[in-house]
Amino acid sequence: MSIPKAYLEHVAFWVSDIHWYIKFFHDVFGMTMREVHGTLEAPTQYWTLGGMQFISQPGFAGPEGRMGHLGMMCEDMEAALAAALRFEGVTAMPQGRNWLRLPDGLAVEFIQASPASAVVEALAVNARVEVSA
Repeated sequence: MSIPKAYLEHVAFWVSDIHWYIKFFHDVFGMTMREVHGTLEAPTQYWTLGGMQFISQPGFAGPEGRMGHLGMMCEDMEAALAAALRFEGVTAMPQGRNWLRLPDGLAVEFIQASPASAVVEALAVNARVEVSA
């Protein structure tokens, strides 16, 4: 049996001031919008190119960020789901069959890559290797 391949596609956080986070990640890291739910003036969710997702939760008052879930891009989502469900303590979530909760509460969204070879290509990138000119 081969082990399914995947990469972290996005990390989702609940934030109290979504506009602050959008501006920060744009101005500091150059991350622009990939997708928005709601409008740009009043987004309920906002994804950046570069893997961040912000979920607006104005009542959030905690001192630390609250991670919503990990979005995992899978070469073979069905194989990855089957492998995950073999682990004790993994449970289904109401968002759909591609959402699972791990024993300590971490939520994972499984996403099918299209084409599947995109995962292999993404995993081949080593951003820490120095490029010589």
